Amino acid sequence: MRNFSRDHRWLSINTATVRKSRGVEQPLTTIIEACAQRGIKAISPWRDQVAAAGLGEVSRLVKTHGLELSGYCRGGMFPAADAAGLKAAHDDNRRAVDEACELNAACLVLVVGGLPGALAGKAAHKDIALSRSQVYDGIATLLEYARAAHMPLAIEPLHPMYAADRACINTMEHALDVCDALDPGKTGALGVAVDVYHVWWDPKLEAQIERAGKNRLLAFHVCDWLTPTADLLNDRGMMGDGVIDIPKIRGWMEAQGFAGYSEVEIFSSAGWWQRETSEVLDTCIARHRSTV
Repeated sequence: MRNFSRDHRWLSINTATVRKSRGVEQPLTTIIEACAQRGIKAISPWRDQVAAAGLGEVSRLVKTHGLELSGYCRGGMFPAADAAGLKAAHDDNRRAVDEACELNAACLVLVVGGLPGALAGKAAHKDIALSRSQVYDGIATLLEYARAAHMPLAIEPLHPMYAADRACINTMEHALDVCDALDPGKTGALGVAVDVYHVWWDPKLEAQIERAGKNRLLAFHVCDWLTPTADLLNDRGMMGDGVIDIPKIRGWMEAQGFAGYSEVEIFSSAGWWQRETSEVLDTCIARHRSTV
């Protein structure tokens, strides 16, 4: 297992972690500069932040600072209530692949979606099996396009509390079932993003990481689960402040040959988003060395 105590070479910042500074939205360009100043080697930006800053400008800054992208957030949200919605999702996901290619991302992370309309507060139906079928078909179609573009797709299983509105793939086992069906040769074109916030509780986690193997382990996201948790979406903890044994999970990943970045992804509306960007990044560096 790699020793992170001496430096932060393998730290990546998911830009949601510093989306806000003292509650104020921060431009992605400012976030990139702050990371580069601290010798952080990788980021994982969100598409809305990239769109606001301009894809060309973000691409220029990434190249100027020699940054890598541990992933690109996000594709997915495949289910829809009608054919027009399915086509719109497909078209948007193709654009996400194109953007990820422009930024030379390691993978496009897929948050697959749940019941159509649920995220906006009114689900179009209650048929989660239909949503899962649409997710499968959507990934299958996108995979052809992404494979031709040489952009790996990383399915991110989300905690079951998000099954209705954000992702109806909720375990590593389910995600890997999809991978095995669509990419049986384990070519590296389709795999998983392992976010400890979503999967730490799973009694099958170690076995499923072993099942995934090196070619399926495309991304590793870290934060912590606070007790109590005030908000199940926007109260993630800084590594070391909660109950997740992050080094154990990283050890399982590295035992399978994973040698990529530990990507810090923290949504924290009442906590870390109320602090200065400099403090958050400096804390990420310190905790990456001591706790990840």
